Amino acid sequence: MSGFRYGEYQEGPDPLAPPYDVRAALDELGRSVLAGAKPLRALRDLLRRGTQGISGLDDLLRQVRERRDLLRGQGRLDGTLREARALLDRAVGQERAALFPDPSDDARLRESELDALPADTAAAVRRLADYQWRSDAARETFGRLRDLLRGEVLDAQFRGMKQALQSADPAAMARVRAMVEALNEMLAADDRGEHTQADFDRFMAEYGDFFPENPRDLAELVDTLARRSAAAQRLLNSLTPDQRAELADLMAQATAEAGLTDAMDRLSGALRSRRPDLAWSGTDRMDGSEGLGVGDATTALEELADLADLDSALSQRYAGAGLDDIDEEAVRRALGRAAVDDLARLRALERELRDQGYLTGTRNRLELTPKAVRRLGETALREVFADSAGGRLGQHAAEGAGQTGEPTGATRPWRFGDEQPLDVVRTLGNAAARGRAPDGRLRLRADDFEVVETERHDAAAVCLLVDLSYSMALRDLWGTAKQTAMALHALVTTRFPQDAVQVIGFSDYARELPAAGLAELEWEPVQGTNLQHALVLAGRHLDRHPDFDPIVLIVTDGEPTAHLARDGSAQFAWPPTSETTALTLAEVDRMTSRGAALNVFLLADDPRLEAFVEEVARRNGGRVVRPNADRLGSYVVQDFLSRRRRVG
Repeated sequence: MSGFRYGEYQEGPDPLAPPYDVRAALDELGRSVLAGAKPLRALRDLLRRGTQGISGLDDLLRQVRERRDLLRGQGRLDGTLREARALLDRAVGQERAALFPDPSDDARLRESELDALPADTAAAVRRLADYQWRSDAARETFGRLRDLLRGEVLDAQFRGMKQALQSADPAAMARVRAMVEALNEMLAADDRGEHTQADFDRFMAEYGDFFPENPRDLAELVDTLARRSAAAQRLLNSLTPDQRAELADLMAQATAEAGLTDAMDRLSGALRSRRPDLAWSGTDRMDGSEGLGVGDATTALEELADLADLDSALSQRYAGAGLDDIDEEAVRRALGRAAVDDLARLRALERELRDQGYLTGTRNRLELTPKAVRRLGETALREVFADSAGGRLGQHAAEGAGQTGEPTGATRPWRFGDEQPLDVVRTLGNAAARGRAPDGRLRLRADDFEVVETERHDAAAVCLLVDLSYSMALRDLWGTAKQTAMALHALVTTRFPQDAVQVIGFSDYARELPAAGLAELEWEPVQGTNLQHALVLAGRHLDRHPDFDPIVLIVTDGEPTAHLARDGSAQFAWPPTSETTALTLAEVDRMTSRGAALNVFLLADDPRLEAFVEEVARRNGGRVVRPNADRLGSYVVQDFLSRRRRVG
């Protein structure tokens, strides 16, 4: 066993982690849709929050911003300038100390030369380039200054080069020059269409130690170098004009001394032309107390650019935003493997919602599928059951589901949508009467099927009238009303398939609401509560099912303020006119004559509304229920089940 070692799983999400529940994620998304969000917004909110232990985009964004603040506090951008100035002053001071005891004219002449040095560091370094130092210590210090500048200049372009050039080794510098020339030749060959992967592999075999990122091909190498070159340019842009000129001059001197001026200029131009999309002209700020060298500052600004891109991608605030826009490699560089795993889980969750048939559409327009709507209805019903006393709502006998009554002994041809049992003997007899197929088998056709006629004495025609007026949204009742409608529709269609259910929404006008559209139903900022029109539509539904027992449920938070005129237009008035009230009560009376009791679920405390619904109850014989708005669904479903049991 000594040859085995155990540790945290390193390659992607842990395969032994509990799987996420796609249906639970859909339920979360559905709650947002029921509250009024579009499916696309609901999905984005879900991905931002995260779910089932998966960090969402907001958490990743928080990590990005914390990392950004930490980076900005690491130091200032003028560290190399300050260090160069300090080394220059030390070298000059050491030289003065060596000259002071010497009474010769040469010593005084040298002192005059030192006194005349420009205040600008770069100009002073250039003036001293050929100076013959008397002091060995001063010569060594000035050499450290030149090594510093050479290393920082190269480190600004090639990460880690500073460590590779700790001393002015001629052989090492010659190899650097050869590498840059080979790189330029490879880029030129690529421009001509002559570059091959084998060329790149040979280049990396010889110079790969200069590139700790270990790029796999020329495109990755260009991306790495271009992002760093752009960061170095932003460093210069972020300094004051005097600092920028001074540092640029120092870097130019160092490049010239290394014999790299022409090669580095060509490389910089090639990188800019290949990646013009990078932020070459921007600025950044660093506000730490310690000065950073050019190489370290470039590294910090390069990472800040990555973090800025990640901030934009993770925020998802632009049109057409999607998880595919987030650069996984940038996430890995900035936040580590765990963040990449969370991003992969979010992508898998979004993919599963589509693959399992819950979401459809494009990135800019997303829709719930009928399968998703059915699931949301079942979830709404389940939550209503859980909210009811003992959780026993709906536990009624369901024997004979799909059979609407006792057989009459007669049969009739099957019609699409019929749920009566098939008469197998008559069906096969019809097929046999047409004759057998050449192979001797019976071939069934749709017109062969016959169903058993049944009595319809236990079926119900169910109407749910839901107020969709502006006040429902103002009172934050919109999501509750939609959830109630979906729960009731799911209950009727799954537990009482013989029933005929219709959901009617009413504001200035009334209209039938298809089940598939309930989840995404939006309130309309219009005036009017046209209960009269809703009762007209409900009456037509009952008239289409004369042998069904009528069940009519009304959910509202306002008195009727609109009615249909003779020309079919909606007439609104507030306070309600006597005509609106009279026409609405006339429809109530027609409902009463059909034997339909109206149970009204009242969601507001208003004296006039109270008086109106009490009058409805008096004339019709129905009930007025004043539910807690948060438990509207359980009240409505419980009322339906109570009446439905009496029907059966």
